[in-house]
Amino acid sequence: MPHKLRKIRKLRGSRTCGYGRVGQHRKTGSKGYRKAGRHKHGWSYIIKYNPDYFRRRGFTSPKSLHREVNVINVGELEDLVLSLYPKKRKLSNVVLDLEKLGYDKLLGKGKVSYPLVVKVPEYSELAAKKIEEAGGKILSSQ
Repeated sequence: MPHKLRKIRKLRGSRTCGYGRVGQHRKTGSKGYRKAGRHKHGWSYIIKYNPDYFRRRGFTSPKSLHREVNVINVGELEDLVLSLYPKKRKLSNVVLDLEKLGYDKLLGKGKVSYPLVVKVPEYSELAAKKIEEAGGKILSSQ
């Protein structure tokens, strides 16, 4: 039976009728709003227009198998030698053990202007060529 003490009768004239700020009781309805329901009732739309939204593709190798390789370029060797041997005038016959210095691989970017003997676990062909052209040599420490 309708009566004048119902809650809605008391809330009439209060602008939002107990739903908080304006807009808190608008739009969504039973389906949700904007991107709601992509894994439920919006599924067919997603499969048609954005098929990679949920799909996982490919293979990710385990992080335990990744090895971070610390590299240095041939062009940086001169600065390295000067920082290790600041008083040495002639930079010939210098032996650099890059493995002890924390480097795993020698790459060939840059120039070599004097002979060096370099110990390193791995190196590129270009790095070996440049060091040998300057009169030095590479010793593999493996």
